[in-house]
Amino acid sequence: MDNAGGVALAIVLVVLIVFVIIVLVRSVRIIPQARAGVVERLGKYQRTLNPGLTILIPFVDRLLPLLDLREQVVSFPPQPVITEDNLVVSIDTVVYFQVTDPRAATYEIANYIQAVEQLTTTTLRNVVGGLNLEEALTSRDQINGQLRGVLDEATGRWGIRVSRVELKAIDPPHSIQDSMEKQMRAERDRRAAILTAEGTKQSAILTAEGQRQASILAAEGDAKAAILRADGEAQAIQKVFDAIHKGNPDQKLLAYQYLQTLPKLAEGSSNKLWIIPSEVGEALKGIGNALGGTNPDPRSGGGLFDEEPAKQP
Repeated sequence: MDNAGGVALAIVLVVLIVFVIIVLVRSVRIIPQARAGVVERLGKYQRTLNPGLTILIPFVDRLLPLLDLREQVVSFPPQPVITEDNLVVSIDTVVYFQVTDPRAATYEIANYIQAVEQLTTTTLRNVVGGLNLEEALTSRDQINGQLRGVLDEATGRWGIRVSRVELKAIDPPHSIQDSMEKQMRAERDRRAAILTAEGTKQSAILTAEGQRQASILAAEGDAKAAILRADGEAQAIQKVFDAIHKGNPDQKLLAYQYLQTLPKLAEGSSNKLWIIPSEVGEALKGIGNALGGTNPDPRSGGGLFDEEPAKQP
């Protein structure tokens, strides 16, 4: 009997120890950072657990699965969307959201990730359905802003804050892609032709401007050269004139120099006709007077080559 009582006592002690361990395990909970836990007492919401150590009442309190309070990124599969011009495009979306109220995220919605996905799909079809293909491809910021506004307003009562919505890809049909590539290729060729024409035009303008500047500079150079030559000739004439007046030449010397200059007028192979100026006679008359030593009386009709009158017997 003593042995049976000892065994029974040992079993009771072991059961008690196991019970105590289970109670301790179920009573003590450690909540990690950026996590939150919802506690139900007898099936009813009791409180929300913050990060740290907490004590629960075993078999009375129940801790639901922890919720992640960090910002989460969910990429949804491509969704077919019909644009305003009746083209089907495939759009991939990425949603950034964060749980702000663990109680609402637990009790207000059964599966908030699935709810966000479905709401994103329906909102995306409403927004893109009012745009044509070109507007849908070039208005990503506008679409993102509208999606974020609708999702944030709808998910606010679920304890979720949508911080950002991005369109990861917009894929039009393959036939439309081929047409767009041809259009872009034609546009690039047109721009290349325009740039080539603009370059040729600018080159021609610069060349003409350079030639004009060169002509202007050449004309200015010729004008300055002509002015300098004229100034030189004028100075030379002035010096000769001054030298002649300083030497005080008489009529004889001037007539002799004038006669020496006359043959130079006939120089050159292009001279076919030589016109003798009327002053030649005066020059010859002056030379004759110089050689004869007398100045004949004009009234007597004598000249340089007149014969001396014969004496009367």
